[in-house]
Amino acid sequence: VQLQASGGGLGQPGGSLRLSCAASGTTFGINFMAWYRQPPGQRRELVASTTIGGDTNYIDSVKGRFTISRDNKKNTMYLQMNSLKPEDTAVYYCNVERLSVTYWGQGTQVTVSS
Repeated sequence: VQLQASGGGLGQPGGSLRLSCAASGTTFGINFMAWYRQPPGQRRELVASTTIGGDTNYIDSVKGRFTISRDNKKNTMYLQMNSLKPEDTAVYYCNVERLSVTYWGQGTQVTVSS
């Protein structure tokens, strides 16, 4: 599985950005998809996840602001980020699990600043 993340950039506080993660290769059997982020000088953390059954989970700091979704026909996962805050600044990584193997995208920088 190859993952290509896109959509990062500069966002203003209170604004929105949408990240995309396109999967290619053997995508059949992907049962878990997630977005992680790594703020400057900090550890990588799980931001949002979704399962093949449609269950979603979010860290408390993004609940009500971020939405994870997937388009199975396009093999693409999204992270809609609204009401951005400076503390959302980080490198964002997409992550999937297929048959107990984990795959990572290359990361996309999100900077929230006025």
